[in-house]
Amino acid sequence: MQKTKGEVISVSESLVGVTNLQGPISNGEVAHISIEDDTRLKAEVIDVKSGGLAYLQVFEDTSWIKVGDAVIFDGQALSVRLGPGILGTVTDGLQNPLYELAKKEWFLERGMEVDPLDNTKEWSFSPMVKVGDVVSAGSVIGVVPEKIFQHKIFVPFSLNGKYTVKHIVPEGDYTIVQDIALLEDLKGSSISLQMAFEWPVKESMPFHKRSVPQEPLPTGIRILDALFPIARGGTACIPGPFGAGKTVLQHSLARHSLVDVVIIAACGERAGEAVEIFKDFPDLMDPRTGNSLMDRTYIVGNTSSMPVAAREASVYLAATVGEYFRKQGLDVLILADSTSRWAQALRETSGRKEEIPGPEAFPMYISTLISAFYDRAGLELLPENETGSLSIIGTVSPAGGNFDEPVTQATLLSTGAFWGLSRALSDARKYPAIDRIDSNSRYPSLLEQDEVEYLLELLRDGKTIASNLILMGEKGITDEAYIRYQKAELTDAVFLQQNSFHDVDGFTNPERLKEMCAAIRQIIDAPVHLEGKESIRSHFNFIRQAFIDWNTILPDDEAYDKQRSKIMNLVKQGLHATENV
Repeated sequence: MQKTKGEVISVSESLVGVTNLQGPISNGEVAHISIEDDTRLKAEVIDVKSGGLAYLQVFEDTSWIKVGDAVIFDGQALSVRLGPGILGTVTDGLQNPLYELAKKEWFLERGMEVDPLDNTKEWSFSPMVKVGDVVSAGSVIGVVPEKIFQHKIFVPFSLNGKYTVKHIVPEGDYTIVQDIALLEDLKGSSISLQMAFEWPVKESMPFHKRSVPQEPLPTGIRILDALFPIARGGTACIPGPFGAGKTVLQHSLARHSLVDVVIIAACGERAGEAVEIFKDFPDLMDPRTGNSLMDRTYIVGNTSSMPVAAREASVYLAATVGEYFRKQGLDVLILADSTSRWAQALRETSGRKEEIPGPEAFPMYISTLISAFYDRAGLELLPENETGSLSIIGTVSPAGGNFDEPVTQATLLSTGAFWGLSRALSDARKYPAIDRIDSNSRYPSLLEQDEVEYLLELLRDGKTIASNLILMGEKGITDEAYIRYQKAELTDAVFLQQNSFHDVDGFTNPERLKEMCAAIRQIIDAPVHLEGKESIRSHFNFIRQAFIDWNTILPDDEAYDKQRSKIMNLVKQGLHATENV
């Protein structure tokens, strides 16, 4: 098939105008611009005008592009290659494997492209169909073992109609580019299949059957699992200022969330934070398997120093890979950091296209794009009574911590859980610094709903009394109010705060979460007959320290039950007069 050609007529940063089109093109199509030394720069069609004019966004530095340079259109949308070999890799937003690129050149050269998956590695393929079977898009024709699960080999989702299996290779070792099956449609046309296929990144994969997310997704982070949960297949946003703990929170989510696959989309954060992920994750141990965390992780790395077009592509690449693993019947978690940088990339592109700007110069359609991204999450009911889920958690970095700006507001409308990070809490070294009052979630908690409401009411009362303490001092409030305040502060200190770097306290499973909540409830409900602010404060300080010590002990340790008994004995002392404590 003859490819459409054109030539450059304008260059404005990453936006390139092309004219003299010698054939049809469409939005989303991939193009290559030929510059000096036969280097080809990859680009994407983002606007097609009348009169043979089109605009491309280029994924690399456009400094050497000149008017008159030749452009060749591929006739295919920007796509991701899906198949065995994705897990454990680090790529850019165009699925170029960064470690493989680094082997070729220390400094990445423009126009350099590498096959996204290893075409030479052999995989142990086991067929799941036989000659004569009828299959369709999404049918499983075989499996290969990969890392910690069986990787299903699908009939490509882009095929329509029914096909008959004319040939299937026997069990053995094959590469992803070798033909493993031959299908024939109703018209007698043949199609050869390999283990890998491509899918457009900006097109959602169709659900087999979609279901409403209801089951809580345990993250190991107590404040989330108890008060502001996310469901399997749900969505959440983490807005917050710089230095409020977004990176540490994401590391904890990636390491401890009870999911099968974690995808990290570094879509525009500073290079230092992205490098921290690249360096740390291969050395982190997966608590469940004892192997490297990278065995179930895929990282898309596009930092703020990379072109804006690639930054935009990285978000869609992560979403498409996540949908693919959901089709495998796995629970997948995407951590996108930061969607604000993605939105800023869209704003830059929109400005160069001279579109009518919306609030704060973001595109008028920014809410639609953000909503469409989060809508790719969900719980999918698959054939053979299997389920797969894709959960998406996106961080937002509003300028000056202003949650009223357009990206934050559009994200709030599109997600089911809001985990607002507080500058005041992070300055007070209270981590996770998730606002206890303003955060919220529409999903069910691991605790009973009346327990959640009970804790939230206590925290609201504690905040109100804390304000009165600032205005009037301890002498201005009653002992009863001061006891209520101390109970709220203790709950915050021993239950909501958590040491992410501690081997035990860094992760709390659902069973221990409920046990801790029951202990907190006993402390809150226990009457305190002490008199004087000093005695009350001292009483709760002893309980606080004992509870924090309990948080660092494993349940199978003989000291576990002893420490819990110590906490309850301290609670009972509050029933007596001050002189008996």
